[in-house]
Amino acid sequence: MYKFKCLSFILLAVVFLSSCATASLSRYHGVGRVKTYNIYSEQVPDSFDGFRIAFASDFHYESRFTKKRLPGLLKALQATKADVFLMGGDYRGRNGGNLTELFDVLSQFHTPYGTYGVMGNHENNANYDLVKQEMERTGMHLLEHRVDTLWKGDEFILLCGIRNPFDLKKNGVSPTLGLNPDDYVVMLTHTPDYVEDVDVSNTDLALAGHTHGGQVSFFKRFSPVHNSKYGNRFISGLKYNKVGIPVIITNGIGTSRKDIRLFTPSEIVLIILHKLRK
Repeated sequence: MYKFKCLSFILLAVVFLSSCATASLSRYHGVGRVKTYNIYSEQVPDSFDGFRIAFASDFHYESRFTKKRLPGLLKALQATKADVFLMGGDYRGRNGGNLTELFDVLSQFHTPYGTYGVMGNHENNANYDLVKQEMERTGMHLLEHRVDTLWKGDEFILLCGIRNPFDLKKNGVSPTLGLNPDDYVVMLTHTPDYVEDVDVSNTDLALAGHTHGGQVSFFKRFSPVHNSKYGNRFISGLKYNKVGIPVIITNGIGTSRKDIRLFTPSEIVLIILHKLRK
């Protein structure tokens, strides 16, 4: 009995300390870290060598991510010094949240190429119109099965957004199929499963969320909750689909179901594109 009580106490202490680690160790209250990925490709245009992409997803405002954490989010975003800001969906928490408060703060993050976003599964209801309204109000671009072009002089990269990636009957044909394979294409989709379930040819880099990094992770290899049919394969970090297309999966900002994180810090992702020289 004594050993059981000691073990229970240790487990509770680990949960408490790890859940507090984000707040105590991070420079940004409410955001655990800014995680950087350097991506190299021969198809990155010369003028986009060093181009910086900030990516955030799964805000779930308000969940564990509450109003008092908004200043930390803005500080973390501004620290990326990004050229463009991309958002991966799930803006509102399961118990609701003031989206005007959230988007007022997000709109204060100014980048040379603006802000683009897609919808998540939490927008497959009345939240869809609320998020769309806020994006329009704050001048953000909603990418739903369409492609936009970012120009630098006479060179460009392409941004592709996926509409409701869970409905493959309607959205199972990727907008990238008609693109030039020589162009550099960044795909934005809420779930990483889409890049495995669908032919996303001509995509050079996919960005996704939805998994929350599992929210609880042990030894960075196992999580009891994955939110992906592929289990831990697409749970977090830089992964590759079956044909070798890279996909970066973020842990996200907020929480879903249970407002707890264990060894899966909330994060802003910074992607820096590099021209790979032959």
